[in-house]
Amino acid sequence: MQAAVTVSPSQVPELLLGLATVRPVFLWGAPGIGKSSLVREFADSLGLECVSLIGTQLAPEDLIGVPQITEDGRSRFCPPESIARTEPYCLFLDELNAATPDVQKAFYSLILDRRIGSYELPPGSIVIGAGNRATDGALARPMASALVNRLVHVHLRASSTDWLAWAAGSGIHPWVLDYLTDRPDHLWSAPPKTEEPFSTPRAWHMLSDALHSFGPTLEEPVLKVLAHGLLTPQHAVSFGGYVKIVRNSYGLDAILKGDARWPHRLEDRDLLYYLADAFRGRLVKELPARKEQVSDALRQTAYRAKSLLVQLAEISVEVAQTVIADGADGNPVLPSWFLIEAARDMPRLVEARR
Repeated sequence: MQAAVTVSPSQVPELLLGLATVRPVFLWGAPGIGKSSLVREFADSLGLECVSLIGTQLAPEDLIGVPQITEDGRSRFCPPESIARTEPYCLFLDELNAATPDVQKAFYSLILDRRIGSYELPPGSIVIGAGNRATDGALARPMASALVNRLVHVHLRASSTDWLAWAAGSGIHPWVLDYLTDRPDHLWSAPPKTEEPFSTPRAWHMLSDALHSFGPTLEEPVLKVLAHGLLTPQHAVSFGGYVKIVRNSYGLDAILKGDARWPHRLEDRDLLYYLADAFRGRLVKELPARKEQVSDALRQTAYRAKSLLVQLAEISVEVAQTVIADGADGNPVLPSWFLIEAARDMPRLVEARR
């Protein structure tokens, strides 16, 4: 299912308060963005116990129950204790759209009529489902139209603003918190086509837990294993470079002022990538889109930037190209006037350094 309208995590509680109390709701979203946590926190806010059923771990009889012969010789199905409760609760159907068709069918009456056999959910109970999208490469099966039509569908997106606000008071490691404050676009990445780690709020939380576990004596090779085991390769390299800056007080400002050089050792290549990425971000932020808007101070900044690009290319042409590369949409990120001037002045700047 594709999202026409998406919501951020901070919008979900209010939506659920109005929706889930009257109709069953299904939360769609990419893996690792916090769907399950949001449901559990919402249930807690209402004072309801959250009972989770995971669709991929169920068989139809796990919901319908087993038959029992009554005194009059008839049989009736007895639903499991986890569902058949006397007090209101939140029934969370996690990975519902990953369940087999037979299990999905078993949920029909529970979702729409709030009953299984002769058992009815206690008044005040709520039913919420959640699942990943097939486009994210996650396990997902097509939902039958009858099931789709029994649910209110809400599409969740990752929000760096919401996550950072939560992380500030949740014990997230300072390196992770500060890094994502500088690079909020690295909080989430689309799942890759191949089997490899990718960045999500859950992955960053796991990295934070690992950093706390190892403590301040964490060695660089171990940090590299942790980062590459949880994040996209690009984000892992960039995060490793950031940690080097934190540990060695090696910043971009010193390079811009001429007080320091680009790191040139092969073992500092992750640091070089991070600084180049930060350099690109600084230029995007400071250089105006139109040349007529350039002040004398910004003209000096542009000249210094072109000189630094030459120095960067002397160390690694590949890294230098990342500074001036187009964005993901194929359009230039840096102002066109700066790119034209850089192409024109590069030969002269290279000759001046010989």
